Amino acid sequence: MQEEVENRTLTLGINTSKFTGRVLKAALCKYLAHRKEKKLQASRDVKPFGKVSIDDLQKDYGDMRQIDVQDKSLREFDRIARNHGVRYTVYKTDKNHYQIFFKAPNEANMNAAFQKFTVTKLKKAQRRESVLGRLDKFKALVKNAVVARTKRKELER
Repeated sequence: MQEEVENRTLTLGINTSKFTGRVLKAALCKYLAHRKEKKLQASRDVKPFGKVSIDDLQKDYGDMRQIDVQDKSLREFDRIARNHGVRYTVYKTDKNHYQIFFKAPNEANMNAAFQKFTVTKLKKAQRRESVLGRLDKFKALVKNAVVARTKRKELER
């Protein structure tokens, strides 16, 4: 193997009227740029995780699974799916009703992603009510409050 490395050569074909150092430098720069582009292309061929098209989803791994969701909090699911290597696609069937088709390299990744998603959903449901939400409730109470006129007359006298 050492001999192969030592005997590796490079052949560049250059059309020029006068061969100078600048021409050689330009040819080598173009060759290096070409090699760099090939490396980048190879790194781009890595399959992404998260939301993908249905065609890409059908090509890879094993069988596709499906789940029906009536919640639109898919942004949180996307973040978790990327961390666990789950690929999915979403179809809207009815108003506020979605079908999610998903795949993962193995069952453990899928289970971990869905467990983490359910935990985050439960935590979000148990959070304290926001200040603006409480303020809206108090505004509604003040708006709908019935004032007893008899008490006011007694207090004024």
